[in-house]
Amino acid sequence: MYSAIVYANTEYGRISCHLKEIMKSRSITFYRLSQDTNIKYETIRKYYDDEVLRYDTDILAKLCFCLDCEIGSLLKYEK
Repeated sequence: MYSAIVYANTEYGRISCHLKEIMKSRSITFYRLSQDTNIKYETIRKYYDDEVLRYDTDILAKLCFCLDCEIGSLLKYEK
């Protein structure tokens, strides 16, 4: 028998990216971060502006390594 889980009309929160705050606090530019991580400028801009729909674990690992931060500083769950 087939059963489906329906999430319609359920408020479950969201994940937000705080790259903007981290970059500003460390005075790191898009260009520098792009060069240090080998991540495209446009991709960094999407993370910076919190416009990412699906997070890439490789990109997150590079950002955390380069910025010397934990994933919990970069991403936050908000209800």
